[in-house]
Amino acid sequence: MTNLTITEASQTGVSGLVSSAEAGDDVVLSRHGKPVAAVVSARELDELRQDRDSLRDAALVMARLATDSGLRTDLDQAMEHFGIDRAELEAEINPGLHTL
Repeated sequence: MTNLTITEASQTGVSGLVSSAEAGDDVVLSRHGKPVAAVVSARELDELRQDRDSLRDAALVMARLATDSGLRTDLDQAMEHFGIDRAELEAEINPGLHTL
């Protein structure tokens, strides 16, 4: 990984930054000593996004496992709770269903 100030990155130029990223060398850009951006290859960015999505999915699964009581409600119970009958539900899902 290469660390450059914004001034150094400007001197290197976009072409040089892209070439470094393509070669697998991530370039971190800093302003006033603090990292503010990075230039990475498109492949690396895709991998980071896939990792982020996988972590989000794993967190969701873990949260569901931690809070799952095992209690399940079937559709008929839910409809009864909300005061909906099956004909109303079917009419809402497919309004043309009852006109045939």
